[in-house]
Amino acid sequence: MKVLIADDDPIFISLMVDILSGEGYEVVQAENGRVAWEQLQAEAVDLAVLDMNMPDMDGVELIKLIRADERFAKLPVMVLTIGFRAKDIVQENDPSVTDYMTKPFDVDDMLAKVKQMLPVR
Repeated sequence: MKVLIADDDPIFISLMVDILSGEGYEVVQAENGRVAWEQLQAEAVDLAVLDMNMPDMDGVELIKLIRADERFAKLPVMVLTIGFRAKDIVQENDPSVTDYMTKPFDVDDMLAKVKQMLPVR
């Protein structure tokens, strides 16, 4: 299973890569929404984990592009963002956002949500 991580914090991306690859997931990294969109078009992923506050293209814009493209319309999307904005973002984009977690988060909870959102193969 392949997971796209889009976040402008390189330390956070490194942490997510370590966590997810340690669980056997292949991880595609993007430092902003524009790069994430390019990555999505270049290779298939099973889940997108997006920060909302990124330069060049934020998570809201990226989610709109994802949902407008029939190739990605059903792609599970998890939002990981600062707590005070998470609920607003989910409400603004519902049902576009599959799930969300606030930063900081519990690793076991995050992994459980990832596993739940990925298609069974």
